[in-house]
Amino acid sequence: MSQFDLIEFHLPLALLVVFRIGGLMIYGPVFGSPIIPVRIKVLLTFFIGLSAYPLLASAHFTGLELQLNLWMLGPIILLEMFIGLTIGFAASLPLVGVQTGGLVMGQQMGLGFAQFYNPAVDDEADVVGQMLFFMGLAGFLLIGGHEAMVLAVLHSFEHVPPGGVVVDTDVIALLTGLLLAAFELALRVATPLLALIFLQSIAMGFISKTVPQLNILSLGFPLRILVGFLIVALGLVIINELIMESMDEMVGMIFGWIESMGMK
Repeated sequence: MSQFDLIEFHLPLALLVVFRIGGLMIYGPVFGSPIIPVRIKVLLTFFIGLSAYPLLASAHFTGLELQLNLWMLGPIILLEMFIGLTIGFAASLPLVGVQTGGLVMGQQMGLGFAQFYNPAVDDEADVVGQMLFFMGLAGFLLIGGHEAMVLAVLHSFEHVPPGGVVVDTDVIALLTGLLLAAFELALRVATPLLALIFLQSIAMGFISKTVPQLNILSLGFPLRILVGFLIVALGLVIINELIMESMDEMVGMIFGWIESMGMK
């Protein structure tokens, strides 16, 4: 095989590897953060893709025949990016779930107006949601979630070669399952506080009926915030376990989806 043939064989495959990894840089936790400049994301994508390509080529691309032209290149690149984008989106759902639970908790505590900009998600967040989001992000980095995302993309080449991506209903089932899991995580995080705030509201209602001279509005608002922060402080350990459990389930679902694509 001549030098020109080698370039013609390896260059398209290397670019497809780079584009599949590039999907992580769009929506994946940490990698997809708007804090990171776009040029840094592009350089990191090319660095990871070109560094992993020799190993992938020797292990999985031997004898692979891929004929590309200008009409096929665009759709194949989009499908390759779709793999990385799906993995990054799935990895971000536990963080979105715990932030949603914190948002509900903050609303019930009366902190809905105390919102500020969160550059990590390019959106506004309240105090409790922000705190739980960064706690989940720290746990994500602590268990090596960023490494697991990159390994999931690289592991996908064992089952789905470049240009062999087929989008079917399994993707919808995966995303639906992960969205339900994120919603369940948000409910599990917020339910203890919602239950106690509900009981506190009932108790304050009884007090207002039995002691009309007492100003319930001036007493109930700071009491609700105090009770809310106390519940959050006491439940941080349990919330941390819920986040870790959800992330473990997320990683397992991603790898299971990749292996199911290879079986087809």
